[in-house]
Amino acid sequence: MIEGKLDALRRDVDRLQAESAARRLLARYMFLCDCPLPQPDLDEARRAEAIGALFAEDGTWEGVGGLHGAGFGQHRGPAQVAAFMRTVLARRDPAMVFNTHYLCSEQLTADDDGRGAEGLWVQFQPWVHDDGRALLRSSRLHARFRLTGQGWRIARYRTENLFVAPLPSGWAETMIEHSVLLAG
Repeated sequence: MIEGKLDALRRDVDRLQAESAARRLLARYMFLCDCPLPQPDLDEARRAEAIGALFAEDGTWEGVGGLHGAGFGQHRGPAQVAAFMRTVLARRDPAMVFNTHYLCSEQLTADDDGRGAEGLWVQFQPWVHDDGRALLRSSRLHARFRLTGQGWRIARYRTENLFVAPLPSGWAETMIEHSVLLAG
């Protein structure tokens, strides 16, 4: 009887650890995509590589439907994801000067064996470009995570646009130009 309870407790702990690892992995991905990058020791090339490294060797990043499907496509493995992110980060006409990811409506469930997890989120992102244009974007995310020989990685990341809305000029009175929080 005690052995059965201990086994159930181990499974519960494994599932909770899997969910926690998935949350941390997705949070790191979002953090690395923010602009200005809050981690000052990464240039754009190293940032793209860091994003790619979050993906499993066969992991996919995919934009689906409408704007996301047409504009983002699908990228498989760390090298392709990093190459895609380099193109996103290099866009200059106009250049993005501010973008922060806000996640909500989490529906995250770990596999019974605690070696994988899958979830849905809604994401909001205010975007501000150097030409003064500003947008509020929202998308739904579906992500799958798994424990690999290299640790937890993103196995599948899919994003679908929900809406894009222009923000009025001057909607933000002040905006961060660079982060000092992690600078030292």
